[in-house]
Amino acid sequence: MNRVRLDLNQPDLQRQLFALEKADQRRILNSLRKLLAMSWEQVYGDKGLRWEAILSRSGPGGERLYSLRLGRGFRAVALRDGDWLRLISLHPDHDSAYR
Repeated sequence: MNRVRLDLNQPDLQRQLFALEKADQRRILNSLRKLLAMSWEQVYGDKGLRWEAILSRSGPGGERLYSLRLGRGFRAVALRDGDWLRLISLHPDHDSAYR
């Protein structure tokens, strides 16, 4: 079973995460901890994460982007690279993740 590995090294993501209030950071970090314990099959099927393909945009190298729920009120834009989940940005509202 391939476990999810996280890449949180995107500068925009880091700026967004560190600018959040402590309670929001805690919720997001709890979701990231949950992701680390999951297989990719579990991620795809988890109703709380709401993993969705973003058809309106693509990654910097033309990769398929995905949206997933991280904590109450936040979505992340990410791409899958093998076992890595590379988080690109955080969005406090659902619609901004798709633009």
